[in-house]
Amino acid sequence: MGQCFSADGGGGGSAPASGKGKAGAGDMFGYPTNFDALYNTGKELGRGTFGTTYLCTKKNPAPGSSAKDHTYAVKVILKSSLQGEGDIEDVKREVKIMEVLKGKSHVVGLEGAFEDKKSVSLVLELCAGGELFERIISKKHYSEKDASSLVRQMLEVVGACHVNGIIHRDLKPENFLFASEDEASELKVTDFGLSTFYRHGQRFTEVVGSAYYIAPEVLQRGYGPPCDIWSIGVIMYITLCGRPPFFGRTESAVFNNIMKAKARLEENFKRDPWPKITDEAKDLIKKMLHMDPQARITAAQAL
Repeated sequence: MGQCFSADGGGGGSAPASGKGKAGAGDMFGYPTNFDALYNTGKELGRGTFGTTYLCTKKNPAPGSSAKDHTYAVKVILKSSLQGEGDIEDVKREVKIMEVLKGKSHVVGLEGAFEDKKSVSLVLELCAGGELFERIISKKHYSEKDASSLVRQMLEVVGACHVNGIIHRDLKPENFLFASEDEASELKVTDFGLSTFYRHGQRFTEVVGSAYYIAPEVLQRGYGPPCDIWSIGVIMYITLCGRPPFFGRTESAVFNNIMKAKARLEENFKRDPWPKITDEAKDLIKKMLHMDPQARITAAQAL
């Protein structure tokens, strides 16, 4: 992996993304139908539950543009994999969310959304630097200085999401990608398949996300934007020591430890490498992993 795309299906909202072309017979989304006229599809980059992603290039790039400027990832979602109106609305919402966030720092760019009779194609910015997850595995852990830069970028983009009425709901190292292979490359968030729009004060009850990064209030079926801050706290913890703070051999064991987060953190911080890590870093983790979402630090406060 390492390209900018959502490997797992869904998220939606309305309004087609940029692109020209008329909707054809049998269209489901009202997106342009001229993908094949604009792009060449290349090798497969990744495969998820709902979509397969390929390299793609513009057929007629602007004069003088570099290969980087007209090379993308395209996620192809088969319409046959969409089970009813719910899945269709999920795809629409994913596209709409990416449209709202277009041009924001640290967000994978959506070039356009297209469809034909068999599939929906999302043309996305290509990141050559790989996943944060892969770099953590390679490095074992980050220095505090380098981890601080990564966490700042995560907080900036999550803050932008929340200001625009969006909760990501699936933040994890696999969903942060580096724009290039440079060590100091920009970090970008991807995969808005589980993301949703929210109104002030609205609470959600659907349990979504990835086990190690789920906030306790998500498990208790009453949550809002602070669940994203919890996930960043877990990621920060992992970048500094290479291990998740709430481990378990089963999903239920992980969830049980999440519900005992305060005690688990106190125990963990007594073990290596935490005595060597500054109190400031540990304090920020504690504030992001506060059990009470109303008392949890916000992105703006953390920055």
